[in-house]
Amino acid sequence: MDNLTHSLVGALLGQMGLKKKTGLAIPTLVVAANLPDIDAACLFWLDGVQHLGFRRGITHGPVAMLVLPLILWVLMIAFDRWQERRGNRPVDRLPVHRGWLLALACIGCLSHPALDWLNNYGIRLLEPFSSQWFYGDSIFIIDLWIWIALAVSLWLSFRRERRGAASWWRPAWIGFVAVSAYIFANGLITGAAERMASGALAAGGTADALVVASPPPLAFWRRDIFWRTADRYGTATFTPGVGGAVDLTGAPTGMNDPRLAMWVKGDPDARAFLFWARMPVAERDGDALVLRDQRFMHPLAEERFQVRLTAPDTASAPQ
Repeated sequence: MDNLTHSLVGALLGQMGLKKKTGLAIPTLVVAANLPDIDAACLFWLDGVQHLGFRRGITHGPVAMLVLPLILWVLMIAFDRWQERRGNRPVDRLPVHRGWLLALACIGCLSHPALDWLNNYGIRLLEPFSSQWFYGDSIFIIDLWIWIALAVSLWLSFRRERRGAASWWRPAWIGFVAVSAYIFANGLITGAAERMASGALAAGGTADALVVASPPPLAFWRRDIFWRTADRYGTATFTPGVGGAVDLTGAPTGMNDPRLAMWVKGDPDARAFLFWARMPVAERDGDALVLRDQRFMHPLAEERFQVRLTAPDTASAPQ
């Protein structure tokens, strides 16, 4: 998910009552909720689309979920001591409870992969022990409705707290339950969409297809569906209560092009792309091959998720 969503979730967890457990609770939760995205620093040293093979990996796996909270915990304790030495520690801030501070750092960090798993971009939850990608396929990577629900819940909770209401935490809990129900409902829609498409493909003689349903932006109740076999790929659509339409013909994936293996061998962008790609497609463009992923072939996204392959230059190769 986007970092605004992660930040809002961290703040919401604090407003649900956790911020009363220790000083620096909300800053810890918000920073922790974003901390696994430190892998975005790879954009400074990786070229092209090579970041696709690095992001959502080691910093989102089980080792990071142990190490990152500890690092943040140490930094927060050091910050609190620094403020105390300088005499500018807020007098109305709760004292830091080390046990609770570490617990909140862990909770915030764990919320990050839990949210990232929900979309169809992919996350390697077991890295470095396994490079398997996991996908929830339930929530679009930037969900406006989640933004609104979290922001309104936080605003109502902060307003109640300022007014001295005893139940200031209640709007935050309502927002948490509402967003959880929204995510669960979207999971049910994705499951129904994939079953519909799989059934239609099986009836049409394509029983071994990989079927992936993806929510579009804003229209969360709809699903754009992508299917593929070893040599063909196609699309479908689904709307609850209306049904869907499946393109049973499809088009060649192009992944059996005899030039592909050799060209990929010498192109680090292509290797990273295919490591990340879930539904790769190779299309001919003159003498070149363009690698894309079915999930991101929309005109607004495909330029960021494609690699152009050409014959390697062998003129300087040793004879």
